[in-house]
Amino acid sequence: MPQRMITFLKMHGLGNDFVVLDGRQGALPLDADLVRRLGDRHRGIGFDQLALLTSSEIADVAVRFYNTDGSEAGACGNASRCIAALVGRELDRRQVTLATAGGVLPSRLLDDGRIAVDMPPPRLAWQDVPLAGPADTLEVDLDVAGLPPAVALSMGNPHVVLFVDDVDLAERHGAALERHALFPDRANIGFAQVLGPERIRLRVFERGAGLTLACGSGACAALVAAVRRGLVAERATMVLDGGELEVAWAGEGPVRMTGPYAISFSGSFDPATIGRRA
Repeated sequence: MPQRMITFLKMHGLGNDFVVLDGRQGALPLDADLVRRLGDRHRGIGFDQLALLTSSEIADVAVRFYNTDGSEAGACGNASRCIAALVGRELDRRQVTLATAGGVLPSRLLDDGRIAVDMPPPRLAWQDVPLAGPADTLEVDLDVAGLPPAVALSMGNPHVVLFVDDVDLAERHGAALERHALFPDRANIGFAQVLGPERIRLRVFERGAGLTLACGSGACAALVAAVRRGLVAERATMVLDGGELEVAWAGEGPVRMTGPYAISFSGSFDPATIGRRA
């Protein structure tokens, strides 16, 4: 018996693109192999992350995030904004909640069309990032020539932020640092340049996805790192390859991220054949 076609929605936040699957009406045959095939930009649909919606008893919807290599991501800020927009429109409400691996995220649909999401409070202890051993997470020595000590933290997924004069160092060092021995679960690697008291340029090499046009959790991590280092006050505009996000953190509690979302297209696929070689 042929498998049923599965519908999907393609969305993006600042060019950071996602395939959204709705599993609220029944389980989908989603496994690591299918995720990888869907993520193939030549034979599949292509995405930076995949978001799977399921029902929740504690929020308006539950969301799980997957990388193109089939691994599960603990958080995805840009996808969270996209999902919040979808659910808000579906329920005809301005305020919605998303249950994620990092906790329940309150979200708001703003009058200007942007979405504000309260991301989980950052976890700052070395064992929560996690790092391979005890270290000062404000000054992590990567022992790589030409790179400064980094700031490490978790935004529900592990992040490392380096403050540099040239964010294009992400292209040279991102892949190796993702799998650095200090990061047993790998890490998202952000290269940040402070442009002013409320403006930061950022490029992020994402764990399991590579260099992307934007990374919402990476933008939150960079703002937290900058506040902890005393480089900015409580908020900044984060300038990513795909556009700008506004991020704010008061030194404790959730990190508020505000930015746009877009729907690209919808379609359907056969899970038995999508992404396979001819």
